[in-house]
Amino acid sequence: MINLSANRFAASRGQNLARTEHLLFILATDPGCSARRILDDLGVEAAPIKKELADCIVAPRAAVMTAAATVVSLVPEDEGSAEVAMRAALANRYATVRPFLSLLGKSKALDAASVGKRVLAGVRGLPALARRKVGVKPLLPREVDDKLVPPAWRKAVYANPDLPQGAVDRDAYVVCVLEQLHRALNNRDVFASPSHRWSNPRARLLDGPDWDAVEEDVLAGLSLDMPVTEHLAELVRGLDAGWKQLAERLEEAGPAAKVSIEVQDDGRVKLHVDKLGALGEPKSLTWLRKRVEKMLPKIDLPDLLFEVNAWTGFLDAFVHLGDGTTRMKDLSTSVVALLVSEACNIGLAPVVNPGYEALTRSRLVHVDQYYLRADTIAAANAALITAQAEVPIVKFWGEGLLASVDGLRFVVPVRTISAAPSPKYFGFKRGITWLNAVNDQVAGIGQMVVPGTPRDSLHILDALLNLDGGVKPEMVATDNASYSDMVFGLFKILGYNFSPRFRDLDDQRFWRATMPGVETGTYGAVEDLARNRVNLNKVIMHWPDMLKVAGSLVTNQVRAYDLLRMFGREERPTPLGAAFAEYGRIAKTEHLLRVVDPVDDTYRRQMNRQLTVQESRHKLARDVCHGKRGTIHQAYRDGMEDQLGALGLVLNAIVLWTTKYIDAAVAQLRTEGHEIRDEDVARLSPLKHRNLNLLGRYSFTASTPAAGALRPLRDPDAPELDEDEDGGEG
Repeated sequence: MINLSANRFAASRGQNLARTEHLLFILATDPGCSARRILDDLGVEAAPIKKELADCIVAPRAAVMTAAATVVSLVPEDEGSAEVAMRAALANRYATVRPFLSLLGKSKALDAASVGKRVLAGVRGLPALARRKVGVKPLLPREVDDKLVPPAWRKAVYANPDLPQGAVDRDAYVVCVLEQLHRALNNRDVFASPSHRWSNPRARLLDGPDWDAVEEDVLAGLSLDMPVTEHLAELVRGLDAGWKQLAERLEEAGPAAKVSIEVQDDGRVKLHVDKLGALGEPKSLTWLRKRVEKMLPKIDLPDLLFEVNAWTGFLDAFVHLGDGTTRMKDLSTSVVALLVSEACNIGLAPVVNPGYEALTRSRLVHVDQYYLRADTIAAANAALITAQAEVPIVKFWGEGLLASVDGLRFVVPVRTISAAPSPKYFGFKRGITWLNAVNDQVAGIGQMVVPGTPRDSLHILDALLNLDGGVKPEMVATDNASYSDMVFGLFKILGYNFSPRFRDLDDQRFWRATMPGVETGTYGAVEDLARNRVNLNKVIMHWPDMLKVAGSLVTNQVRAYDLLRMFGREERPTPLGAAFAEYGRIAKTEHLLRVVDPVDDTYRRQMNRQLTVQESRHKLARDVCHGKRGTIHQAYRDGMEDQLGALGLVLNAIVLWTTKYIDAAVAQLRTEGHEIRDEDVARLSPLKHRNLNLLGRYSFTASTPAAGALRPLRDPDAPELDEDEDGGEG
């Protein structure tokens, strides 16, 4: 274990050294903005990179530049670098991969797009290289594909001092080709079939008769059934109006503006945006929150689920896998027991009752296998989402058009290919991310499980395209997502207003758009900020293919995550990816203009409030999923999805139950003559749960009120409540 930890630390240190050396070299040799221009051309945001460097570098800039110059003078770019040293160390792992080379090279499951043909050809030649006795017949440069050897590998492949002059290091070359294969698989330039994760997304894009059959309906549904020039002209006018409004409001606000613009010595424009202050909490809201919280009845989790089922019948969605209609006696009791077991992460032992047929272990295992699955959980969720929207008090919280998507991470201590490492969140362990979408009515409308990697937020669009229920959200808030211009473009073409909360607004790049026949003006004080121009010609050229991508996404032919990996192709975006990036720059700038509004901070507060709702729901999820220290012990992806799907369903049931009783409590307070302000009601939350018991022994004997009735509300003035609530959570 110690050796393993040491190896991981050494590998991480080597990677960080290589990245630092590379960045220092760029700083020393090109202190201007060329690196920034490269990032912009690639559609990559510079702000997160700057933040990472700011967190790591604590020395003054002059000291860093001096150190960089020293590094460059002592460590040539083409040899002796950490990148080269790391590749040389990787070559020593040849013995690990050698047993698999024959199977890999002969596999008929691998295929490639045109840009991946060379890599696949190199892989096909690996079995012959593995059989070759290089000690007797050294490998020569003409026998390998030199174009598969990037600069970082050249020393390890061509300059091994232990080999004869001019000989190629077979071991290093093989590992080098395998690294290129891994990159090509990630970019989907090489793909595997049949496979869900590594398949070819190009093959699943709609085209020909398949596209013709759905084109009219898809374009009408996305409001894209107009000529591209007309559509872009509308976007250009909207962006122009946004710029003019910013200039006017900045001038109107004067010194009191929440935004200031600074032109630096090098000509770059820097934007300074004041942080949002916390909204004050009036005494009336404090009183209302405490009063309502004390009025909520105490309840055990199983009773809550039975009562919600009495209102909605959501447990009827759990039907047999075979015929979809099979019902058994007391099935709802078995399902409630399984939901408690899965959501609380406690296993079957605490819910099994050998004296009750519906709770015997064999019965619960049977119901779990044939009734509890992704499609029945989604159907049950849809019933709860609909019921949530119908509670009168919900209209004060929102209309369901604003949503947020964020991930809750879980460590997975068992061996599984469905978990992934992420040192930031899991240390040296592996884990998964439960990505879930929540609307402004506090209902969980969609969810999915992804490997817990730093780029899991690229799955956000896939989560939105597979919602369990509710209206389609128009605005989607995220917290520091893996955003890029390309991501903005995909969201925009699908009808979403992508609204990430940027970590650092100072370095965001703003764009302007012009088009023949569309009149645009100048922007006064913000003219320098709007000096970057969108290339609409790229969008016009690739518009038919962009529409096919949109159609393929909304009809679930392909995953957005796969397309983003394919379009990005690391440092070389495809022409179609570049077109989406240009298209996304309009949406990104519109988002930024609303964020930096110098007068009205409503937009920013909407984002923050929704993200706070998401964080509160995650806290409730942690409290519910308390067993096994909150770690997931499912080895298979289906099991993970079922368990976390059950958790999401139970959260929605808790929110619905609490919402109905908050509504009843507010109505009773108004009946008693208390003046309740609507703006205070809008800030109540159904995610408080002091009254909910999640621990102890579980009883699955339904004790629900009479049809249509609610449990009696508690007296908030009862003296025993103060003692009862001391030290409570939620």
